[in-house]
Amino acid sequence: MYLSLVPYLGLAYSGFATAATINLTTPSLGFPQSMEQSWAQYSPYFPVDTYQAPPDGCSVTQVNLLQRHGARYPTSSDGKSIKKSVKQLQGASNFSSPLEFVKNFTYDLGKSDLVPYGAAQSYDAGQLHYARYSGLISGSELPFVRASDSERVVMSALNWTAGFAAASDKQFSPVLSVIISESGNDTLDDNMCTNAGNSDNQTAAWLSVFAPSIADRLNTDAPGADLSLDDIANLMSLCPFETVANEAPSPFCNIFTTDEWASYEYYGDVGDYYGTGYGQELGPVQGVGYVNELIARLTDEPVQDETQTNSTLDSSPITFPLNRTFYADFTHDTEMIAIYSAIGLFNQTSPLDLSQPNPNRTWILSQMVPFSARMITEKLQCNTNGETGNYIRILVNDAVQSLGFCGDTGNGLCEVDAFVESQQFATSNGDGEWENCFS
Repeated sequence: MYLSLVPYLGLAYSGFATAATINLTTPSLGFPQSMEQSWAQYSPYFPVDTYQAPPDGCSVTQVNLLQRHGARYPTSSDGKSIKKSVKQLQGASNFSSPLEFVKNFTYDLGKSDLVPYGAAQSYDAGQLHYARYSGLISGSELPFVRASDSERVVMSALNWTAGFAAASDKQFSPVLSVIISESGNDTLDDNMCTNAGNSDNQTAAWLSVFAPSIADRLNTDAPGADLSLDDIANLMSLCPFETVANEAPSPFCNIFTTDEWASYEYYGDVGDYYGTGYGQELGPVQGVGYVNELIARLTDEPVQDETQTNSTLDSSPITFPLNRTFYADFTHDTEMIAIYSAIGLFNQTSPLDLSQPNPNRTWILSQMVPFSARMITEKLQCNTNGETGNYIRILVNDAVQSLGFCGDTGNGLCEVDAFVESQQFATSNGDGEWENCFS
């Protein structure tokens, strides 16, 4: 059963002018942020940087929000694996500290559903985005909202609209206008490229580097458990899932050290880099459809795409309107990774090493796709030297991204035309790679 919106619709609103005055509903999880940020794609949302207002002479004229669903329970398959590993651990003959709690532990998490904490994350985001961009909103200019049809994604979109409405004191109430089926063409999901590989070999390689010492230690503290390397990964994943579900620290978190959590973070980084990121031959092409939709919105021109887009939806002014001031799309982390990679964000100078992390890498999932992650593409009108032009800048979790590939000179701005020109991978439908998804 998915979350009711009632707990979030009923929150009091006292009015605010800036994001700093919002009373957020997501509670503290009880850990230092440094630990929560080592949970890779299962990290709770946090702003990577303080939001920077547009440069002098520039004003935002359009916002394109792409947001991941909020925190959830494990998927059905992951939940089965975690439960199996817990049972394996509980088969030990006895337990040394700090594993004594395991004797009486019961695994009781749901499957795939949004948890209350995750619903609150989306509600908070709606409040924040109204506060930040309210100047773009009017009775005739409400955000146009879409979601991929996974229920946790739909509920995240609805909680976002609820937060947005509450922040405006119910003056502006956007609605979820389009839910895109994940069984067909969908630019908000990565389910279409049937020939795409996965990252199983790469994650197994890194697991074989960092997990043996953990398994040895835990098997010593719980003789007879005979934990495998996969069990270690599953038990570490239980920490963030239990924590966000119960909104209190899971006892599984403290059985691993800071260095071990850093290794787990890299385990997630490797998984998505070689899953739908730059390390996967058919990864970036799975983000092309959204990029072409973004270009259509920025240029006020019909969508030109022959990859993931649903042409029926995208050719209709009802289901894909142009010339709007605010668009909000809700999706999954793996699709966001593909979109980042299609655009050219977070590009590595070399592939992720499977024997040791590069501490200077740009690819860190907790900063890219935590629960409720958001990428915002702002279209701006800027007056420079007496001339007016249209520009964009991209923020990921409030951090302005460097767009050197389209002429960014240090403030994150690119001319819209230069950005479109830089996206030839998308505008060429993936340079022929899309056909490789099926041939």
